[in-house]
Amino acid sequence: MKINFKHALTQRSVFIAALSACLIAVVAFAILSLLITHDSRKNNEEFARKTFLRKYETVEKEFRNIEDYQYLLRALVQKDGLKNYKDYSSVLNNLNRRRKLVPYSWYYYYNGISGESPNKDLLSDVLKKDETVEKYIKIKNKAPGNFNNYLITHNDSIYWLSYDSLVQSNKNMLYYGSAVSLDNLHQYFATIDQSPNTYTYVFSKEGVCITHPDKQYLGKNIFDFTDIQPKDTLSSKTELGYTERNTISEYLDVEVIRFIKPLKTDNFEGYAVVNYVSFLIDESVNQTKRYTVYIFLAALVLIVTVFILFYRATNIAYQEKEKIQSEKNLLLVENEKMHRDEALNQLQQLKNNINPHFLFNSLNSLYMLIGLNRENAQKFTMNLSKIYRYLIVPPRENIVPVSQEISFIKQYMDLLKSRFDEEISFELIINNEESLEKRIPYLSLQLVTENAIKHNIATIDNPLAITITVEKGGVIVKNTWQPKTEEVQGERFGLDYLSQIYGYFKNNDLNISIKGGYFICFLPLMD
Repeated sequence: MKINFKHALTQRSVFIAALSACLIAVVAFAILSLLITHDSRKNNEEFARKTFLRKYETVEKEFRNIEDYQYLLRALVQKDGLKNYKDYSSVLNNLNRRRKLVPYSWYYYYNGISGESPNKDLLSDVLKKDETVEKYIKIKNKAPGNFNNYLITHNDSIYWLSYDSLVQSNKNMLYYGSAVSLDNLHQYFATIDQSPNTYTYVFSKEGVCITHPDKQYLGKNIFDFTDIQPKDTLSSKTELGYTERNTISEYLDVEVIRFIKPLKTDNFEGYAVVNYVSFLIDESVNQTKRYTVYIFLAALVLIVTVFILFYRATNIAYQEKEKIQSEKNLLLVENEKMHRDEALNQLQQLKNNINPHFLFNSLNSLYMLIGLNRENAQKFTMNLSKIYRYLIVPPRENIVPVSQEISFIKQYMDLLKSRFDEEISFELIINNEESLEKRIPYLSLQLVTENAIKHNIATIDNPLAITITVEKGGVIVKNTWQPKTEEVQGERFGLDYLSQIYGYFKNNDLNISIKGGYFICFLPLMD
């Protein structure tokens, strides 16, 4: 019996378990960090998109407000012409100031007379293409607003001039419209929507910059000082209605997420651009990563601490348990030895009983034979002396090779032939030669054969047929089943011996049965 004195949770197993837990924790927190980082970046990018859409709506709303006032001006002029126009212009400008809108300046031109403006000759200069105007750029517009739009540089300021004309009854031409300082316009947009981490600019369809936080870019072509490509303006062909990509800001010189969306009113056609600073997203994501690392380290320290405390707490208990188990195992060993010695004593007693039992049966047969046939009795005595040598020194473990048992049973059957002539028939069949090298219990064939003769009728009219067959898994002893009517003493001696010896070697394949008019005993082979 193999006894394992090691307890299940050794120091090595604790370290392996702790290392495994740490590795699992590392993998779990790594995956968790990636998921949190991904979600954090995704949320920040979604916040950037919402900021862009809010900024865009603000710009679009103010452009429409400018356009609404232009429509209002047109309605007033078409209604009254020059009558009360100055009063209308004053009221509208005051209303703009009260609503904190860009203070437009309304112009009119009639027969060489100009109205209130940042520069009273500004409109006439444009209309006459006067050389005093430093620069003017026409903004093309295919929308139904019918207002003419120019960007005019005058006295280091750039104005967005928008006007329309009306033929008077005297066939003089009336010009009216508004002028907005582009620098003031951008400041106004920055004031009404102070979205953090963003800046906005607007450019026309031809690429002329209308608003920008850097004054030097006003009126410039957007394709000259940014990396915007014409393909970036194809927003209408996308599902979201805008384009989005990472780039380097020409203004801040940092990475930004740039959104471009068409901006179209009745009097303007262009694009609004919102730039969201990317490093703020990365900073937020990195902060999330740091918090994740802190949580991971704290959890790792906690896991290691728990394992150390657990190991220390269980080590003493396992030492005591091991001591108890060792004492228990010693008792089991002693108990096993006692059972083994008891089994050996029982087998030895059986073995000591076999020789006298066999000799008694043989002498009894000899006594009966002497009275019947002296010559056969002499042969019987000679055969008995030969085979009895096999019984003088029995094997130590009570198991012998099958070949030895076969040789002995042949001599034993010759001995029986001296007593029984035609009353018994014997047949030996060897179907597997390799089985002869295996082992079976000592005298097992003789005990089964003797049991068949002892308990069955054997006459000339009803001969007893005994067949021994050597198969791959065991030896089969079969005899015809014709039991005697009278009770036989010592009926179970031989079979009990076989059962006990097979039980001693922990082999439970011994099988005894009666089937088809035969008594069959299967003796399993042992290595």
